[in-house]
Amino acid sequence: MTEGNNTVSLAEMLDAREQRVYRQDALRQKYGVPLVSFTMNIAGPVKNTPAIERTFNEGLELMHRSLAGSFIICEQIVIRAKTGCEALLAVDGDAAEIKKRCVQVEEAAPVGRLFDMDVLDADGRKLDRAHERSCIVCGRPGRTCASRRLHSVAELQDAARDLIAGYWLDRDAEQAAQMIVSALSEEVCTTPKPGLVDLNNNGSHKDMDAPLMLKSAQCLLPYFRTAFRIGYAYRKKPAAETFPPLRLAGLQAENTMFETTAGVNTHKGAIFHFGLIAGALGRLYNGVLCTSAADTAATAAAICRDALARELEQPASGRGSTFGEQMYRLYGLRGARGEAMDGYRTIVSDILPAFRRDLEKTGDHNKAGCIALLRLIAASEDTNMIHRGGYDLAARTREQVAGLLQGEITEAILLELDRAFISRNLSPGGAADLLGILYFFHELEAQKNPD
Repeated sequence: MTEGNNTVSLAEMLDAREQRVYRQDALRQKYGVPLVSFTMNIAGPVKNTPAIERTFNEGLELMHRSLAGSFIICEQIVIRAKTGCEALLAVDGDAAEIKKRCVQVEEAAPVGRLFDMDVLDADGRKLDRAHERSCIVCGRPGRTCASRRLHSVAELQDAARDLIAGYWLDRDAEQAAQMIVSALSEEVCTTPKPGLVDLNNNGSHKDMDAPLMLKSAQCLLPYFRTAFRIGYAYRKKPAAETFPPLRLAGLQAENTMFETTAGVNTHKGAIFHFGLIAGALGRLYNGVLCTSAADTAATAAAICRDALARELEQPASGRGSTFGEQMYRLYGLRGARGEAMDGYRTIVSDILPAFRRDLEKTGDHNKAGCIALLRLIAASEDTNMIHRGGYDLAARTREQVAGLLQGEITEAILLELDRAFISRNLSPGGAADLLGILYFFHELEAQKNPD
């Protein structure tokens, strides 16, 4: 519930209440039936945010379900304004029974504590609740806390924020995980990709194919959900403290992957990158998914930067150096670690905008993805290429790809490049991971509405 332009003044709130009373009087005179006036109980000067509005919409839907079949809704007025969301319903039926149904909605879930569903009878008298509502901060009788002002506005805002986020958490963790798996599957199906598994062939790989890659991506769905929830659980702690539990979950996900693929490393890089990204989304979560690729990437960098820098400078004792750590000491290449530590800067700043331009120009998602992969090969430090072909060959190949990007990329060029990579046993697996991230960020920013 961010402030800023959403902040409302006392005068604005008083005017909104006056207009509400005017609408109530007009609707009651028109129909002569009880009214339900539904608003959100939100403390502080910010009365409406995407998360608040989403929860209001849910409350309105729940109220309709509760009234359906027993009452006739003569008219409904809904206002979604800076001063807050409001719904006014003229309901034909017994006012006491209508109030009972509204109280049931308010008490059915924790987030219902933020629902304020007043019922006015046909004469305009407000019906009281049978039981006093509890305080959203401490659980004691709410009137006592309110009259004594036992809690600050900030405490009330935090409590409301947590109620809203907690209500939507499972659904949005699932949505984020599904989006990640979809991005990984989309990367596999992008064809043709030089040296990589796609729908044409297995590239430079003899131990994996597209069906195995798709199966592997699907088995990681629970891990991405878990990473999101870890990020949310650590949202109020320093970002760096999120990394150890994410790493532990990632190691467990690697075991799941190897069990699924009979020991084939299909998505180790993706487990690393998307664990961070899912964790970042969890840290940023406030009741709606963050739709900013830049904010998500920056948060992922904050989570991992310190720990990965220590690994590169001082590899953990008691184990052999990884190939990536060797490349750092020999050439200063940080590989996948560097991409994460830098907040996926190349993707967010350059490759993603270029991908969107290509997509808008051609309308061909697959071709735009193939071209984006070439851009990633040319721009990234792919230690997979070095591991397979050596530093010099990898560098020459990157230069070749960069040269091709100066002209038009046709399918014939892609197919020839695929044959060349396979003949040299090159596989740009690091760039493939980044292509999956690009697809995810593209879809993330397309999610302008949470539902």
